[in-house]
Amino acid sequence: MIKTLLLAGTAAVLLTGAASAADLPRRAAPPPVFTPVPVFTWTGFYAGFNAGYAFDVGNSTANTFVVPNQFTTAPGTTATFRQSSQDGFTGGGQIGYNFQFTPGSGVVVGIEADAQYLDFGRNRTSPIFVGGTAAPGFTVVDPRGLSSLDFFGTVRGRLGYAFDRVLFYGTGGFAYGAGSADRSFGGFRGNDNFRTGWAVGGGVEYALPTDSFLNFFKSSAVTLKVEGLYVNLDRGTRNQGALVVDAGSNVVATSAIGRRDDEFAVVRAGLNYKFGTY
Repeated sequence: MIKTLLLAGTAAVLLTGAASAADLPRRAAPPPVFTPVPVFTWTGFYAGFNAGYAFDVGNSTANTFVVPNQFTTAPGTTATFRQSSQDGFTGGGQIGYNFQFTPGSGVVVGIEADAQYLDFGRNRTSPIFVGGTAAPGFTVVDPRGLSSLDFFGTVRGRLGYAFDRVLFYGTGGFAYGAGSADRSFGGFRGNDNFRTGWAVGGGVEYALPTDSFLNFFKSSAVTLKVEGLYVNLDRGTRNQGALVVDAGSNVVATSAIGRRDDEFAVVRAGLNYKFGTY
């Protein structure tokens, strides 16, 4: 009997403890950790390279030079240079900086500088003589125009609007260019024809994810762009016109032709590596 009562009492105590434990408040689960998704911004420095196609958009006219008699085989000889339309490959690199006022979508301002190779220099024009030819030991050349342009560069401002990772922009600023005249013209050297002017254009740029397979340099973003530029280079009045060059590459006569602009357009695609904030 006593044994039975002890067992019953023990069972009652155990049941009471279990009931009390069930009534205790349960420990609340920790709240989930929230990691905000970073908002993309175009702010930061960038550098990259580009390649494309350039073509003449200026007026194509023929220039005729009456060669001084002492440098020809017949008096009254003329040399005509055809300013034919030219086109060719262009490629180079660029560096720049963007600042976006509001991350995500918003206005973006920036500045960019680039330097480009041009394939125009391979198509230098040769004269068509009427009445005679150049006297032995002399060469008649015309280093004007795109035929003497081997490279150009620009320093431009940029203004655009970003829709998250897509940026539409306009651009404009200073342009320069030059061409060496030593690849033809009978060995003539020393007339690099450096010229300055302006450029204007626009484009669209898209930022790839940071983990893109193109991100070789572990930058904060890789961007792809397509851009068009109009470039106008003012030749001024120095050495404007055709030249007569002797065997020692000395300019012995020039034609009196004044100011001329070199105009061409560029369509190119580029790849940039952005460094700085995400």
